[in-house]
Amino acid sequence: MRIGELSERTATPRRLLRYYEEQGLIVADRSPNGYRDYDEFCVDRVRQIRGLLDAGLPTRIIKQILPCLNKPRTIHFPDATPEMLATLEHERDRMTERIQCLMRNRDAIGEYLDTVRATRQPDPASEAPPALS
Repeated sequence: MRIGELSERTATPRRLLRYYEEQGLIVADRSPNGYRDYDEFCVDRVRQIRGLLDAGLPTRIIKQILPCLNKPRTIHFPDATPEMLATLEHERDRMTERIQCLMRNRDAIGEYLDTVRATRQPDPASEAPPALS
């Protein structure tokens, strides 16, 4: 698929897709006319990249862990430094905290909605007229 289709399917600007390619996060073949041609696999890969970026991981770390996201999972890091491992542990812990916060907020909103719905007065305009006997 061309860059425009990948952009639409992933809601990612073309400029960012080119950046991901420059960083080695995704790979595109080139057609004879020079247009980028992406595999279907890139749709999920771009979504994974966006999720990892949203979680706060820098592209240099994302590039190193992307192979771990493939299936079947092949995990092999010959160049994993103690600094990289510490960074990943920190980011994992930060993500866990964010997930817990989101779950608390989701639950609080759910409780609020339940309470409002249970105590809300019926809307007279939405009530059916009494049946005639």
